[in-house]
Amino acid sequence: MKTLKNITPGEILLEEFLIPMQITAYRLSKEIGIPQTRVSQILKGKRRITADTAVRLSRFFGNSARFWLGIQDDFDIENESLHLAETLKSIRQYKLI
Repeated sequence: MKTLKNITPGEILLEEFLIPMQITAYRLSKEIGIPQTRVSQILKGKRRITADTAVRLSRFFGNSARFWLGIQDDFDIENESLHLAETLKSIRQYKLI
């Protein structure tokens, strides 16, 4: 079975919010009061969405900070699961007797 690429929070921000709303990274950075480089790095998948950024994005877009942190956590968990796949195979699940 073919696995899908792990989608970064930046891709979601770009494809589901910025492009449809015709908002540039520059405008977003100015509107939420963060450096444009931070927005650009998030969009490129080179930087995580922090709690600070999540709160700002949630205020601007009218959704929750938990939404932004949730997609970041989902991305991180998927990455670690793939990275640790062989190690995880060697860990036995604890079972009550």
